[in-house]
Amino acid sequence: MVASIFLSLTVNIVFGQQVQRPVIPFSSGEELVYQAEFNKGLLHGVDVAEFRFKATTERVSARGILPDDPFTLRLVGDVVSKGLFPRIAGFRFHEHVESAVDPDPFTVLRTSKLEEQGKRVRASEAVFDHEARKVTWTERDPNQTQPPRTSAVEFLEPIQDILTVIYFLRTQKLEVGKTFEVPLSDSGRVFRFSVAVVERKQLNTVLGRVSAVRIDPALFGENGLVRSRGSLSIWITDDNRRLPVKAQLKVDIGTFDIKLKRVTHGDEKSRARE
Repeated sequence: MVASIFLSLTVNIVFGQQVQRPVIPFSSGEELVYQAEFNKGLLHGVDVAEFRFKATTERVSARGILPDDPFTLRLVGDVVSKGLFPRIAGFRFHEHVESAVDPDPFTVLRTSKLEEQGKRVRASEAVFDHEARKVTWTERDPNQTQPPRTSAVEFLEPIQDILTVIYFLRTQKLEVGKTFEVPLSDSGRVFRFSVAVVERKQLNTVLGRVSAVRIDPALFGENGLVRSRGSLSIWITDDNRRLPVKAQLKVDIGTFDIKLKRVTHGDEKSRARE
């Protein structure tokens, strides 16, 4: 669950009033790398985790690969603890998520996840049946022989998972002052929560000085994705790249600041200033 919270830090969870035909603002092979720092008291700017997100496309056709063939997006996310996090939290974690996405309409088809938290290991898969509007979730412990846990639950369209919403948002138009609700499925459950588009401001980032939109998703609470107290703010560039460049998570143990450190497009790279 801790790694899921960290993945949610860069989850920009907004859906407009109506479904739009998506314009994909990211290229196949784009990779985003983030660094998370912990701040509380004397512990300031302590490196605690790294995020990596990558997008690729796969064309599927009986005729072979042609320029206008339909394609599926393959999204991969990795979050791993670093630095002092094991001392702060008492354990190490790594979460690997892979999602298959239909880009038009932009919606998740399948999610596979591997979670390692200390000695605890869980592997899960979610398969989304868009005709029946049901998601079937299966979880197992690779180190145990017990039968897997399974569940099936109904969902509303368009449904996303904790990874696909990052990219889904980048296909949408955000308007300051608007509040939206988003359906999201994770760990065999479906959530609906609101997200406020709060403000637009200038930020200094790895991309230089950019205009960014701040979003506050309501992830916390008894019925939320995270059943504890906290708040989350995320900033996304207000341009055709629609890049998440910064996030801040405030929880009981302290504040986590997450910043974009590197963007890769094939051989083209943007790096943080030393």
